[in-house]
Formats: sequence, C-alpha cells, structure tokens
Amino acid sequence: MDAASATGVIKKQHPLPWLDMLIREPFYLFHLLAFFTYFAARSSAVEIQSSNEHHLSLLRREIQAVLAFLVLAVVKAVKSETLEAYLADLLFYGKVFLFALALLIDQNVAIYYLIGFLVIFAVAQQPACDKLGDSCKLTPLQLETLLTEAGASRFWLVEFRSQISSRCIRLSRLLPELSVTYSNKNISFGIIDLGHFPNCAEKFGISLEGALGGGQRLPIYILFEHGVEVARLPQRGHDSSILSKKVLCRHFGLDYRLIEYIAG
Repeated sequence: MDAASATGVIKKQHPLPWLDMLIREPFYLFHLLAFFTYFAARSSAVEIQSSNEHHLSLLRREIQAVLAFLVLAVVKAVKSETLEAYLADLLFYGKVFLFALALLIDQNVAIYYLIGFLVIFAVAQQPACDKLGDSCKLTPLQLETLLTEAGASRFWLVEFRSQISSRCIRLSRLLPELSVTYSNKNISFGIIDLGHFPNCAEKFGISLEGALGGGQRLPIYILFEHGVEVARLPQRGHDSSILSKKVLCRHFGLDYRLIEYIAG
C-alpha cells in the first residue's frame, strides 16, 4: 500500500504560479499594498517640502536603498534554500528600507508604517508551501498504522511541524522536494502538524513547550525503520541545527538508501 492510498490524501496537481500566490495570499497582498503606499506618502512630502535640496537628498537615499535591496536580493537568491525563506527575507529587508525612507519624509509617516506592519503581523501569516510532492499529510493514527502494518514501507521519514512556527513555514518546502527525488517502495515521506495534534508530541519525545520558549525548535525530522526510530534531526540536545536538503540527505543517508533500493 503506498502512502497516498493509505492516507486518502488528494495531492494538488496544479498549484498557483508564484506571482498569482503573491497576489492572492493576504500576507503578501497586504505587504504589497503597504509598499505601494510609499508613492502616495512621497508625493505628499514633495508637495509639503518645497526645498529642492530636500528633494535631491531624498532621491539619493531612495537610489541607495534600491541598490542595497537589489544586492541583498541577489545574495539571498543564491543562499536561500526555499522560496518561502527567500520571500520572508525580501519582505524583512524591504520593510527596513521602507521604514528608513519614511523617517526621512516624516517621523509620523514612519510610525504609521510601523503600526501597519504590526497589524499585518497580527492578522496575516506567511503561508507554508502547499506542494506535497510524493509526501503526505498524516494524522498520528495513520502514522501508527503505516509504521506497524505488514507490507508498508521499510523506512518512513516524518517531519513534525507547526503552522504557527515561522521556521517551519520557511522550511516547509524541504521534505516535499526531497520526497520527489527519494520516495520509492522502500522509503516514504510524511508530515504531521503538531498544531493540530499536540498530544502526539510527547509520544515522539518532542517538547512543544521548549519549541514555543525558544528551546527545541520545530520542525523535527524522525526516520523510522519498521516502526522504530533510528535517527532524528535536530538530535536531542542539539536544537540549533542548520536544516537544508543537503543536511537532511547526509544525516538520514537518503542517497545511500536510494542506491540500495535501485541495486535491489
């Protein structure tokens, strides 16, 4: 029995393009609207401030801010592991530069932007990756069944995440993309949202209190072999692990397991 039939999950075959996502998702839409209001604020400042020297100074600062932002965008494009992390970084730098430019226009305008960004943070959350690849979303009962039933995959790599964790959102693309490359009859990939099933955390030795308090951070990846845990990342007592596809592949030996499966 494969993972999709076991869970009854219907995977999305036609996800929205990234530009459509930026427009449709409230989190990104609110930020875009906030950034576009700068042109109105600047226009008002130009009408109020009649000094040409002030206009030229503001224009120079704007050019410097745009150039610095473009440099950071290029650097982050090379370093960022996922699209969600890249967009989160761009929005952060964009808000910093926008706030700095607003200070040059008027302190009250800067305060309005600060309040606006706090409101966006309160009412909207960055969406996680909606692609599942060859992974599947599981309930604790489904996972227990898959780990114990005869004929199930020998290995299960399961990601324990929470939708309220910004780190989980930034890394939500890792497991689905890994599953596309490494999923086979020998190893399957699953996701459990501890926000929906908090009682599941204790069973697998995951401290939600530590995660919320800045100790043990989610997501946590656990590899099961015939229903028994054989590896996890971050390891117990090592909560500052840097997570990436390369790190996950190396830690859980995904390349070796794929070669072992192909060899028969």
